Order: sequence, then structure tokens, then C-alpha cells
Amino acid sequence: MILVDSSVWIDWFRGHPSAEADRLDQMIGHDDLLIGDLILTEVLQGFADDRAFAAARAALAPFPVITIAGPDMALAAARHHRALRRLGVTVRKTIDTLIAARCLADGLALLSSDRDFDAFTAHLGLVRA
Repeated sequence: MILVDSSVWIDWFRGHPSAEADRLDQMIGHDDLLIGDLILTEVLQGFADDRAFAAARAALAPFPVITIAGPDMALAAARHHRALRRLGVTVRKTIDTLIAARCLADGLALLSSDRDFDAFTAHLGLVRA
């Protein structure tokens, strides 16, 4: 199972060429892809008009939505953030810490172009797709 981050979905919807958006294109219909509730919010809030919002929502509808946060993930994310800070790494976005915590807890691979996840991969074992 692969969780697709907003950084990839946004590039994909915009038609912005990136290795990760190309990979997503290849994976759709062939791999078990997931979207997180917070990721869904990040992606959909970027559509200015109702028609584009509805089209994006329809395009994302086939992918199962998982809950990213909750009490257990909040604690896990805080622990991961603290562990990385002790190593001299500061993650810029709390949502990214929660996403990484969910992936680590559930053994999900992450498809992302966001560099904030690099530390989770290097130091905590996050698997990148």
C-alpha cells in the first residue's frame, strides 16, 4: 500500500512534470494507492473554482481515504519530531510529521516530492515509493 502525498497530487493535477508525478501516472490502476484525509484537504483546498474542485474530487474518489491523525498518531508524531530534533533535524510542517508517523505505524510506503520526509527516511526507516 502506498500513501500519495499532496506534493505529488498537486504536481499531477497541474500537469507539472516531475519524477513523482510521472510515477503516480504509472501507478494509477496498477498499485494500491491511498490518500490521507489531511492530504485530501491540502489538495482540494487549492482549487479556486467549483468546477475544478468537483473534477478533482471525482478523480480522487476511487482512492481509499485513511485517517492520518488521532491520539496515537499525535503522540507518535511528537516522538518522531523530538527524535529528529535530537539529531539536529527540524521538520518544517506538522502535517508532514503526522503523515510520516502514519506511514511508519502502518508500514505504508510514501510517494512524495517533499524534502521534509527525507529525514524520516534517513533516520527513522520511512519507505519511499
